[in-house]
Amino acid sequence: MRESYVPSSALPTLGIGLIGTGFMGRAHALAFRNVSAAFQLPVQVHLAALADADAARAERCANDWGFAHAHGDWQSLINDPGVHLVAITTPNHLHYPMAMAALAAGKAVYCEKPLAISLGQASEMRRAAQAAGVVTRVGYNYQHNPIIGLARQMIADGELGEIIGFQGEFSEDFMGDPATPWSWRCEAAHAGGALADLGSHLLALARHLLGDIDAVCADSHTVHAQRPVAVGSSEQRTIAVDDQTHALLRFANGARGTFSSSWLKHGYKNHLSFEISGTRGTLAFDQERLNELQVYRPGQDGFQRILAGPTLPGYAAFCPAPGHQLGYNELKTLEVHALIQAVCGHGNEGPDFEEAWQVERLAAAIRLAAAEQRWVRIDEL
Repeated sequence: MRESYVPSSALPTLGIGLIGTGFMGRAHALAFRNVSAAFQLPVQVHLAALADADAARAERCANDWGFAHAHGDWQSLINDPGVHLVAITTPNHLHYPMAMAALAAGKAVYCEKPLAISLGQASEMRRAAQAAGVVTRVGYNYQHNPIIGLARQMIADGELGEIIGFQGEFSEDFMGDPATPWSWRCEAAHAGGALADLGSHLLALARHLLGDIDAVCADSHTVHAQRPVAVGSSEQRTIAVDDQTHALLRFANGARGTFSSSWLKHGYKNHLSFEISGTRGTLAFDQERLNELQVYRPGQDGFQRILAGPTLPGYAAFCPAPGHQLGYNELKTLEVHALIQAVCGHGNEGPDFEEAWQVERLAAAIRLAAAEQRWVRIDEL
């Protein structure tokens, strides 16, 4: 039995409730544990409760990860008076009921991406967040990379001149083998295919860097129409989501762009990448080399490599010099730091439910454009 929690400082306590114990649940737990070591916070972070549908697993993970209480159902966690902030790391179709219940309880919500499995659900979540008046955040953690902050600042400062082009791709290969079995990610009612799983990150990043997108046309493709129901099974299940999606983008600032998402592209493990070109230069980024930015300005012989370093906001909390490398979990800790600052009224960095709704609307427009084979204006939705 875990000991009762006793605050170790005079700071107010922020009780964290975590729903889900998979890869992303563990990433959240690590970030909430690490953030106090990396940053001086205006609150004492307390890992108040953890919930999982498997009560035994909830108890085991709560013990291993340092949470004070374990729950076998998520509603009990939301009702727990010691929980002030609810972190949701479950499969996509559960985001809506959990977030809506947390908002109704007046609690801050930190939900993994994508926000919902439909634009209708996302719209309801957006309205509920506005009515509740609490802080919300969605886990587009790549935006918190210090080198992405530098890229955004360079664009805003006009270092690339007028922005004219965006080429973005997010490819991985974890579904590349047709023998990879069916999972909840392959079910339209539970997920949303490569566009939702990977592409939503890229759409969020494109908006973060370049602003609104006015119109899209697109093509969506399910390459492997069936997958085995389990490893080695001869029974097949039909797949109703995209394996890859490609789109053309028209930005509100006049720039044109391309978008590509695939979970079939062999050789890529986390290829969230973009090139942004302007009248005075080009910059390029690849998440597989997340501490580097490539920049070209006319007159150079080629691209210049810029390394992330302690002069960039957030980097120095982890590394004393360039070349020492931040990783995925550091980005998650930076995201959690921004979240806690917002909950405490100290800043507003990071995508909230309003911004996540914009991403969902953009994804819905891409699906509609692919289905009807035409240009779709975002304001049609």
